Amino acid sequence: MIQWRSFSKPPPQHREDRVITRRQLIAAGAVSVAAAGLAGCAGGASGDGASRGGLGARSLGAGTLQTFAVGRRKLAGALSGDLLDGSRFDPAALTGEVVVVNFWGSWCAPCRKEAPDLEAAWLATKQLGVVFLGVDLRDTRDKARAFAGSYRISYPSLFDPAGRTALAFRDVPPSVVPATVVIDRSYRIAAVYRRVIQRAELEATVRAVAAGA
Repeated sequence: MIQWRSFSKPPPQHREDRVITRRQLIAAGAVSVAAAGLAGCAGGASGDGASRGGLGARSLGAGTLQTFAVGRRKLAGALSGDLLDGSRFDPAALTGEVVVVNFWGSWCAPCRKEAPDLEAAWLATKQLGVVFLGVDLRDTRDKARAFAGSYRISYPSLFDPAGRTALAFRDVPPSVVPATVVIDRSYRIAAVYRRVIQRAELEATVRAVAAGA
């Protein structure tokens, strides 16, 4: 399990990622997964910038891919809420499927970079019993819809400005934005990308998990 740790300042190689710390989320009343303690991505919907002073903290594992053998996987957090179009998401749609969850925001430059790769990986694997679901964080609905439309994203996204979905992933937290979690058919976490993904690597992981690996 990833442990939350504090550092005096984030290492240079992780400046691209917005980092979340449990301490900061609790202090803020768990109102935002991309709050002031995040560093790297451009400011959120309200224009907040990178962390300053004592808020310079990061999660262990930022910028990495973490995978788990079948017998060592942790249960994924609950996925529920409203979608970007205002309709209610039905968690029953995930039963028995491989689920790929991408945490993103329209304000996040790395999210824009990976958006075409996510869509391509989804189109290439959906016939294998795979479901992609985005989780839009610290955003406005209009900006999130515009983002999804501009990148022609065809899979749905939860609208979660308060970041409650990420907090539900306690055993294996996504920790950064963007982050992508691959969940097996038993609803256990098989892989977590805490960085920008590329189609080839994500598609390979999803195919392997879909085949039972």
